[in-house]
Amino acid sequence: MIIHCLFSPAPRQLVQASLTLVPGSRVQDAIEAFKASAEFKPYLEAFTAAARPVQGQGIWSRRVALNELLKEGDRLEIYRSLLVDPKIARKQRFKGQGKGRTGLFARRRIGAVAGY
Repeated sequence: MIIHCLFSPAPRQLVQASLTLVPGSRVQDAIEAFKASAEFKPYLEAFTAAARPVQGQGIWSRRVALNELLKEGDRLEIYRSLLVDPKIARKQRFKGQGKGRTGLFARRRIGAVAGY
């Protein structure tokens, strides 16, 4: 059976490989085969030395355990930990934009209070 395995080692980078596995393979088998694939080899050293370990895995964006059975055509995604908390990143972007000039508050009525 053929499955597609995806991993993002860094922001805006994507490593993907099509793996041929025997029927009845589990997620753990696919991850081991992916790490041994030619597509992943350039990233293996950075992956093992990184302080950001793998945070989990999923099939079609649904988190699964390592012992989950795979089916033909599954897309296995290997997740890494985030560098920045999304809530903090959003606050920083909003702070950089400014409150009154952009975003939701760009078009204000004359005499309106900022933020409403």
